[in-house]
Amino acid sequence: MHIAIVGNIGAGKTTLTELLSKHLGWEAQYEAVDNNPYLEDFYNDMKRWSFNLQIYFLNSRFQQIRDIQKATHNIVQDRTIYEDAYIFAENLHDMGLMTTRDYENYRAIFDNMTSFIRAPDLLIFLKASVPTLVNNIQRRGREYEAGIRLDYLSKLNDKYLKWINSYNEGKLLILDKDNLDFANKPEDLGAIIEKVQRETNGLF
Repeated sequence: MHIAIVGNIGAGKTTLTELLSKHLGWEAQYEAVDNNPYLEDFYNDMKRWSFNLQIYFLNSRFQQIRDIQKATHNIVQDRTIYEDAYIFAENLHDMGLMTTRDYENYRAIFDNMTSFIRAPDLLIFLKASVPTLVNNIQRRGREYEAGIRLDYLSKLNDKYLKWINSYNEGKLLILDKDNLDFANKPEDLGAIIEKVQRETNGLF
């Protein structure tokens, strides 16, 4: 069984991945952020480093999903390979921060890679407004995220909604993060776990 949690920067994906995996007794698979050699350079000069960053993410997530699909145990995953293409790379291209040549090359690689993988059994989307995202980003205090622009977060939100509204690869659960505090309120986490179990019960 494979659950994946998706959402914008600061939506709470890592926290929910950790909490769900602990409660369900599943393995957690996290996004490779801290060891990413391009991330800090990207936030300092997005146009120069956008293609390099996206290729790094694409390769690492492809390897991750291959490992997940070989696994014989249940896994909760923090972010997916689909977000790289449908959200981040597309947005960078739209904003003029990735050339059309690089974007088309990137999408060709993505299309080839995803032809070899399956979608998650359940996709959980953490829907959050920009103020909620900013509050969470400031609270965790990652230095390289300090300069993220509001219009960048807003554009990413638009991309997420467009992708989720057309998502038909499998089961989908949408959670409104503006009205949920699963990190600090056990009742909110309990309600989410109940919904997840309801969605996954028929999949075993």
